[in-house]
Amino acid sequence: MAKATRATQALAKAGVVFTIVEYAYEAGADRIGLHAAAAIGEEPSRVLKTLMVSVDGKPACAVVPSDGELSMKRVAAAFGGKTAAMLPPAEAEKVTGYHVGGISPFGQRKAVPTAMEAAALAEPHVIINAGQRGVMVRLSPADAKRVLAAVAAPLLA
Repeated sequence: MAKATRATQALAKAGVVFTIVEYAYEAGADRIGLHAAAAIGEEPSRVLKTLMVSVDGKPACAVVPSDGELSMKRVAAAFGGKTAAMLPPAEAEKVTGYHVGGISPFGQRKAVPTAMEAAALAEPHVIINAGQRGVMVRLSPADAKRVLAAVAAPLLA
């Protein structure tokens, strides 16, 4: 069993029921979310990736299925902004306190506005990074949305 992370501690503190899912993380994998889905034998639509973005110059978090492509226009709209762009990896690590490949939306160093792909809420469960490379949590999408105080919106291209 993986050691506790800030993400699992935040979920436990919020009273969320979750299970830990571990896999062999491969540094340099082309698409980490798809690699994780294949490694754990889960549908890519249920394995959500955490993407750190900048909306009108301010950091925000987008949580989307690993097989989807983010639409920056939709991301900006979800946060009521005009423009959106990916945060550079170093800045994403600084804001979240997590390393790229292990960024979780839960327990980030600095709370930022979060949006979750609306379609993910229809899944029976979702799997999201737990703040450590190769460690994820399985939980209900409704619990994830609640704990993150996330807006649900169409974020994919």
